[in-house]
Amino acid sequence: MNIIRYPKREDWAKIVERPHLDTSQLNETVASVLADVKKRGDDAVKGYELKFDHVDLAQLAVTEAEMNEAEHLVNANLKAAIQVAHYNIQAFHETQRFKGKKVETQPGVTCWQKSVAIEKVGLYIPGGTAPLFSTVLMLATPAKIAGCSEIVLCTPPNREGKVNPAILVAARIAGVSKIFKAGGVQAIGAMAYGTESVPKVYKIFGPGNQYVMAAKQQVSLHDVAIDMPAGPSEVCVIADENANVEFIAADLLSQAEHGIDSQVFLITTSEQVVLDVQAEVNRQLELLPRKEIAQQALENSRMVLVKDKQEAIDLSNAYAPEHLIIQTSDYEKLAKNVVNAGSVFLGEYACESAGDYASGTNHTLPTHGYATAYSGVNLDSYCRKVTFQHLTEDGIRSIGHAVEMMAEAEQLNAHKNAMTVRIAKVQSKK
Repeated sequence: MNIIRYPKREDWAKIVERPHLDTSQLNETVASVLADVKKRGDDAVKGYELKFDHVDLAQLAVTEAEMNEAEHLVNANLKAAIQVAHYNIQAFHETQRFKGKKVETQPGVTCWQKSVAIEKVGLYIPGGTAPLFSTVLMLATPAKIAGCSEIVLCTPPNREGKVNPAILVAARIAGVSKIFKAGGVQAIGAMAYGTESVPKVYKIFGPGNQYVMAAKQQVSLHDVAIDMPAGPSEVCVIADENANVEFIAADLLSQAEHGIDSQVFLITTSEQVVLDVQAEVNRQLELLPRKEIAQQALENSRMVLVKDKQEAIDLSNAYAPEHLIIQTSDYEKLAKNVVNAGSVFLGEYACESAGDYASGTNHTLPTHGYATAYSGVNLDSYCRKVTFQHLTEDGIRSIGHAVEMMAEAEQLNAHKNAMTVRIAKVQSKK
């Protein structure tokens, strides 16, 4: 990890930069695959599964028999852990239900909102080196609570044409409607455009590699909504001299092992913490099965020594991390000053992995600095707010003239007339 000591504020913009990848050629490839899926449907998806995932699929849909088989393949202890996580995620997201309230803005003018579920949503779950069955819970559980009528899931199969059984078990527990064997760009295209097998959805959720992210962004231009723009995973830890160094190192490495383009960030007021964390990271790194991946991520990562805790929180807000861990003696005080972060973990025992799996908060979060403008996935992500207004004759009397004046000033005479004819009717009743 790169160590930076007492940087000037004018240098912060450079310090908080993420690694950048050249995606110019990638975008052309993605566009070509998407166009093919749009044109040829299932045949294109199967073709790309053969090309990229090296599996020849007779059909894309996961069968009920495969779902039942998965139940027997997942051991009871893991199934119980999935159930615990699902319960907590459900409990937390249930509290986010919208409660609308009617407001009389003027006599005879009443306005209100209604929350309506997005009818069809698509979930993308990566397979690869780390099949993210936890993400199934994070995405499908709030979708079910929101009332989405169709929850479609795409995930890449292995070379035997099978989906990771833990993904299937989690999908059944969380209430997924339909599951398809499709990964990468072709999966995003299938959900965006619809195929003979895969239904077209209205919004796509879920993480993925740079190809998947590029595909989501491309289809979002014209065809379907997406959860958020996203980059590689990241964590920022704020620590003082009292912090547990072993815990800090473990937290940093838990993110570094995600991928070579991940980034971890330590901000501390203690020189000794910098030295001790560096040593502890090196020690724990040697014990990791994904050592090579984590090592490359650490090369993109930084430890920053700052003069005080206010500067620490200011630098964190400038970084806008996906995950923020505050491991200081006064973490509650510092937490009040958090402005930009996806999800915040307070105290030495709140490890980022708790939020990744089972505390109840959602782990689908804005990365790459997008926490300055985006929220993580929550119940509202699956809903739309429809506004209503009702006007009586008193309402026309209350706001009619104001509407006429504003419409006239904008030179929209038909707008003015729509109110004028109503004013005339109300006046005729006098």
